[in-house]
Amino acid sequence: MSGTHEAKWWILKDEKILCELCPRYCKIGNGQAGFCFIRYNEGGELKTKGFGRTTGFALDPIEKKPLFHVYPSKKILSFGTAGCNMGCMFCQNWDISKARDDERMSDIVDSKYIISRACKMKNNMDNTGLAFTYNEPTIWGEWVLELASLAKKNDLLSVMVTNGYITHRAVKDIYPLIDAANIDLKSFTDYFYYKLTLSHIQPVLDAILWIKSEGTWVELTNLIIPGRNDSPEEIKELSEWVHYYCGDDTPVHFTAFHPDYKMTNIPPTPFSTLQMAYDTAKETGLKYVYTGNVADDETASTYCPSCSELLIKRSWYDIKITGLDGNKCSNCGYEIKGIF
Repeated sequence: MSGTHEAKWWILKDEKILCELCPRYCKIGNGQAGFCFIRYNEGGELKTKGFGRTTGFALDPIEKKPLFHVYPSKKILSFGTAGCNMGCMFCQNWDISKARDDERMSDIVDSKYIISRACKMKNNMDNTGLAFTYNEPTIWGEWVLELASLAKKNDLLSVMVTNGYITHRAVKDIYPLIDAANIDLKSFTDYFYYKLTLSHIQPVLDAILWIKSEGTWVELTNLIIPGRNDSPEEIKELSEWVHYYCGDDTPVHFTAFHPDYKMTNIPPTPFSTLQMAYDTAKETGLKYVYTGNVADDETASTYCPSCSELLIKRSWYDIKITGLDGNKCSNCGYEIKGIF
């Protein structure tokens, strides 16, 4: 069966629904949907099509999220729905994030069934929990709440892979249940956010700090697009902001763009740009900097910030823990931050 579900985070204002889940604050008339398309006004009540309906499951390496400081080499049951609250011209999951029809999503999947499957996978497939990913999980926050609550009762992790476009009200409800999040910090200019994502940067910067304050482990990803957000000056500003506001132990992933969606005329990111970003972030004092979407073991691996010992060697998703004793460097005893 298929269906809809009552939504949270809204009020009635001027005979329309004001959705308070994300900083768009969509004003939605009767019979209309918000920007994300899965939240809509039905007779003066906000409903969601994103509860219990998925576009597919996969048992992914947790490094694919990417989360490098959360149970390295383990796997996580990953899934999403459809729709998004940003309009990224370079979206690399556009077939689901820009979907506008119900056929992309399954019929209702029972939350308890998902939890039971995750628990079985934990025992025989090294699964650590649930990852809410592929499209933007904020827009199906009601289902995230139910699943994360059940996961916590069953000793499973809950992980968000998110653009960070969320209100403080929703952060306070959702993130006390979320163990870790990878948040896209897509650029460090509002011009980029406005022109290429149809959003703004400040709500994302605010959300990063709100989410960290809830005790969620945070890693950040910056997709570098040639000619758009790849200047050394911008990379330095982004890195300095992370160092000052988030702490020098916050992992940052600089990942390579490949042509997709509405930006197929832009070339892939050269590795030299990723190397520049890696070096720049290290020079600002960030301890854990990584590159992604490229084959380079050196910049994808984890080293001890104290003695430079190789701790975790990564070759794509071939992960070898070489120098860790729990969460400490086996050579000098330095504590590595994260969830280990």
